[in-house]
Amino acid sequence: FHRFLLYASSSMSSWTAEKEYVGFATLPNQLHRKSVKKGFDFTLMVAGESGLGKSTLVNSLFLTDLHKDRKLLNAEERISQTVEITKHTVDIEEKGVKLKLTIVDTPGFGDAVNNSECWRPVTDYINQQFEQYFRDESGLNRKNIQDNRVHCCLYFIPPFGHGLRPVDIEFMKILQDKVNVVPLIAKADCLTPSEIKKFKERLREEIDKCGIKIYQFPDCDSDEDEDFKQQDRELKESTPFAVIGSNTVVEARGQRVRGRLYPWGIVEVENPAHCDFVKLRTMLIRTHMHDLKDITNDCHYENYRALCIQTMASKMNADKRVESPIPILPLSTPDVETENLIKKKDEELRRMQQMLQKMQQQMHEQDL
Repeated sequence: FHRFLLYASSSMSSWTAEKEYVGFATLPNQLHRKSVKKGFDFTLMVAGESGLGKSTLVNSLFLTDLHKDRKLLNAEERISQTVEITKHTVDIEEKGVKLKLTIVDTPGFGDAVNNSECWRPVTDYINQQFEQYFRDESGLNRKNIQDNRVHCCLYFIPPFGHGLRPVDIEFMKILQDKVNVVPLIAKADCLTPSEIKKFKERLREEIDKCGIKIYQFPDCDSDEDEDFKQQDRELKESTPFAVIGSNTVVEARGQRVRGRLYPWGIVEVENPAHCDFVKLRTMLIRTHMHDLKDITNDCHYENYRALCIQTMASKMNADKRVESPIPILPLSTPDVETENLIKKKDEELRRMQQMLQKMQQQMHEQDL
């Protein structure tokens, strides 16, 4: 009899818990499964003059080799070279999560004798991707839209010099409203720790003085744990990141690590005491990749989209004969049958709402 009472009480408690549990708490799990099945995409642009280690850093970040067949130009060939846009796409999978990574390189940037408007091909490429996405989004088939918009631009600043050059300032100011710009100090092993600290302070001062809008880390939520808040503070204090790239594995302290071997010692790429490579990878991949995509879609692309719509509207107002790239269909007046059907659906919805209210009231009275 006691066993029966225990079984009955446990059944009643489980039934009560099941009655109070609706099930929408599983929505994050559903979204996670759908996202993993669909996969993710990310487009990263690297910009800076030749010889600053752009390709090596990208290969180090994603543990891949994107420039196997690259041809290096000599000094004479680089004089007449114009800025080109090259795109490399690779599919990466890690623990069942698929990432379609697109790297956009800008060979020839800053290498010519006259670098006036050397950023023009870069801005044209970014605008072309916005335009293509705008056309696909406005078309009839919107199911499989390819997102090739540039989500982040890593801009490499030379470690030699006394701060930002005019071409650096002009490039970042031109791109600040089109893409998330993340400035980097390239080849940080050329500088001592004290020199890196002073160089970072000088770059931050010049960026603020020139009014350059680089990527800003979002503020942490109040419910985040202390470890995440500490990590976020360290990332913000480390900008602009001083980075080193290497695809070579060397032996240091009895362990095989990725680094650069010099006569005076070994520079380890993944050692936080040597450079900010780990912090850049953490920001770019582990903590802020989705935020970079959100800002691209909600801010930069929306500004471009609003400008396109305003331009189209002004052209149509100026000349009614101008054809819009997006066909505007006239709104048809609903017939009598459609209006009656809409009224019936509204009445059914009202009845269902009333029934739900009665059921909720009955459940509330039973609980009391």
